[in-house]
Amino acid sequence: MVSIATWNINSVRLRMPIVERFIEEQAPDVLCLQEIKCQEHQFPYEAFRALGYEHFAVHGQKGYHGVATVAKTPLREFSRHDWQDNGEARHVGVELTEHDGMIVENVYVPAGGDEPDREKNAKFGQKLDFLDRMTRWADAVDRPTLIVGDFNIAPLESDVWNHKQLLKVVSHTPIEVESLQRFMDAHGWSDIGREHVKAPERYYSWWSYRSKDWKVNDRGRRLDHMWASPELARQATGHSIHEYARDWEKPSDHVPLVTEFTL
Repeated sequence: MVSIATWNINSVRLRMPIVERFIEEQAPDVLCLQEIKCQEHQFPYEAFRALGYEHFAVHGQKGYHGVATVAKTPLREFSRHDWQDNGEARHVGVELTEHDGMIVENVYVPAGGDEPDREKNAKFGQKLDFLDRMTRWADAVDRPTLIVGDFNIAPLESDVWNHKQLLKVVSHTPIEVESLQRFMDAHGWSDIGREHVKAPERYYSWWSYRSKDWKVNDRGRRLDHMWASPELARQATGHSIHEYARDWEKPSDHVPLVTEFTL
């Protein structure tokens, strides 16, 4: 059995107290973090070691973006892809060497700016291009793989608080949803979250900081995902969304997800 968590932490150093709280309560074997917002030498290695996490793959940069995978179980860094094609730290892949060589890819897809038009908004075009590069990569994946992280797309109607109102809002536009579907089809990924929380049941992982009464308004979106290769998906035994973490002191705007596998 191995448990894997993913969480856009929105600055790992600032939010280390809630990371510690989550680890103490859930103790995942592997924790994939996005938007760590620090360089590799600034990552809080000792804080994680004190919690029993001795293995690291950190791809950071100054001030922005960055991803890190920390584990209690041995791992080796497997890959770093520049799907943004501009040097930003948005991906790191690892092999879990004691779990049948399982590959865990940790990715932070660009948000895409505010205007869903690549002619008016270069960031939106970069997001679509990022997804195209991911799709070409997925077409050649030949090992049992789990890809997790902040995809910055809520594909289903029940992944957002109001489908009609958000159709023209970046993260839920048809062109993004279609791009994400092409990525899914390229490897036959299984959306683990939706295997365990069946649509049309509500499923969110992000609530804006602008909404102070986030629980009352519940204007959430499912931006965070855990997708598995078909053979690996069959070994997933449980999946959980830890919404309560959005209510902790100085929270991330995202909450952690956890999937358990029998390996």
